[in-house]
Amino acid sequence: MGVLVMNAYLKWILSVMSIMCVVTTSSAQADTMTRIKDIVDVEGVRNNMLVGYGLVVGLNGTGDSLDNIPFTQQSIIGMLERLGVNVRDATMKTKNIAAVMVTANLPPFTNQGSHIDVTVASLGDAKSLSGGTLLVTPLLGADGQVYAVSQGPVAVPGFSAKGDAGTVSQGTPTAGRISAGAIVEREIPFELANMVSTHLSLRNPDFTTARRIASAINEHLQSASAIAQNPASIELKIPTDYKGGMVNLITDIEQLKIAPDQMARVVIDERSGIIVMGKDVRISTVALAQGNLTIRITETPQVSQPQPFAQQGTTTTVPRSDIQVDTGSDKKMALLPEGVSLQDLVSNLNALGVGPRDIITILQSIKTAGALQADIQLM
Repeated sequence: MGVLVMNAYLKWILSVMSIMCVVTTSSAQADTMTRIKDIVDVEGVRNNMLVGYGLVVGLNGTGDSLDNIPFTQQSIIGMLERLGVNVRDATMKTKNIAAVMVTANLPPFTNQGSHIDVTVASLGDAKSLSGGTLLVTPLLGADGQVYAVSQGPVAVPGFSAKGDAGTVSQGTPTAGRISAGAIVEREIPFELANMVSTHLSLRNPDFTTARRIASAINEHLQSASAIAQNPASIELKIPTDYKGGMVNLITDIEQLKIAPDQMARVVIDERSGIIVMGKDVRISTVALAQGNLTIRITETPQVSQPQPFAQQGTTTTVPRSDIQVDTGSDKKMALLPEGVSLQDLVSNLNALGVGPRDIITILQSIKTAGALQADIQLM
């Protein structure tokens, strides 16, 4: 009986362990799943950039110098003439006005009368826009049409204080923001609800990811409604038996989760020495060594002078040089076997005492040798 009980107990333990392994694997897979709405863009659903030129008034002597910035003076003259004031032949010395560029993003499907945020940045030699107010500024689209009008007080996060012996500044005082500072005057026509088909654009194009998205959509809708046309685009059609429109269809599928796939890539920023490597980066069998020749020369000159009350002799400087040569003889060669992972690669390079900038050169050399199974992208 004891043997039977022990066997039953062992079977129970094994079954529990197998269940735990399945749960752990499922949890790991669930952590890598991403919603479709987070990795694709819908055709036509996009922001539109707006830009305008305007004037900020009410500055406390920190505006443009009219003698150095002619377009600010011309803008002031034109603005006052539209208001019935003629100052064309007058000499203006004010420094309370600054010429600025106003930019904004018009979100998709924004209705007329809605408010959007705008960013204001100095165009001349103004010292600060703090305390200023933007006058009425039309914001134009790429087609030259006015889509919004902006006006309001400018909120500047930075400041600058200057004294006779020093200057203190924080942030950028010549740029600011107006929250809800523009009113939309024109809507961009786009009838998404009446469309029978559209395209989903992948933010990171990949053949495998595109196919997985199409498969997940077709499985959810029980029809061949999605077709992966290329690694960056998926055609989506409304099924014949679907009761809702395109808006409802996009709402239904954007919550579906898939596991995105990306090619092995190493991103290198040589200016800052930053290296980012994906988890699928692999190294073929390669021998690696790193050593530098370092020469240090230290000059310690000494002064030689005659004894006190000596009748002959002059004071001279005697050079003393200390030269040290480091050939890197303590560096060893490391052998990286077939299929080395990212963790193994970093561990081996750190064991050799290799810094980030040397790692950049090493990775490029391994890629040239054909042993790095990944794409190197330089920023």
